[in-house]
Amino acid sequence: MATGRSTPVTGQVWAWLTDPAHWSGSDGIARRIVEHVAYCLVAVGVAALIAVPLGLLIGHTGRGTVLIASTANALRALPTLGLVILLVLLVSPHLGGDLAFVGPAIAVLVLLAIPSILAGTYAGVRQVDPAARDAARGMGLSGWQVLWQVEVPGATALIMSSIRSAMLQVVATATIAAYVSLGGLGRFLIDGQAVRDYPQMLGGAVLVAVLALVVDLLLIAVQRFATPRGLRVARWRGSRRRRRALA
Repeated sequence: MATGRSTPVTGQVWAWLTDPAHWSGSDGIARRIVEHVAYCLVAVGVAALIAVPLGLLIGHTGRGTVLIASTANALRALPTLGLVILLVLLVSPHLGGDLAFVGPAIAVLVLLAIPSILAGTYAGVRQVDPAARDAARGMGLSGWQVLWQVEVPGATALIMSSIRSAMLQVVATATIAAYVSLGGLGRFLIDGQAVRDYPQMLGGAVLVAVLALVVDLLLIAVQRFATPRGLRVARWRGSRRRRRALA
């Protein structure tokens, strides 16, 4: 007998997420997750290839600090969605197929990721103990040897932390790709809004949040693995001394 009560929204979202029919097919959840992850990996990978060498160079030489501050502030102020639409309008007449939409979307995500990685890499190099840097130079190491053997290992933790931050930003922002007829988890938000399918919209938002959490946990593990053991031990001892001082 019908009770006349409507199913709570959380129940509708759970029903949408657990419906096997929503996980299969070319527009299913599994396919959308793969698309979303692919966009993020490509964008952050390209951003890292640009920002890490540049941050290392500026951090090592100390030249161009103003460039980092001005570039980071300018890129962070860009209106992401408006820029995607503008680039699609400019590029689509010259390119065919999905590339006319994928290219602009990836380019904007790259611009979004660069400031965090650039600033984190620069800060990682500059926070290396000057005594260690001077000792390396005193042993006769060249500038590049000091960079690769002293500054890069010391900056690894901050570089990885900046990549984590950039990845989380990109995972959240990649939903805008759906506005220009691309795939990814943003499709559930756009398609659900078009037909007022609110469980689908909320389900898509939940999937983006869960994906961000999973990616962050994976990158924490990578960061821990990539950080030299000596630095991890030094930080652990430093944290223990601070806790004792506060006790």
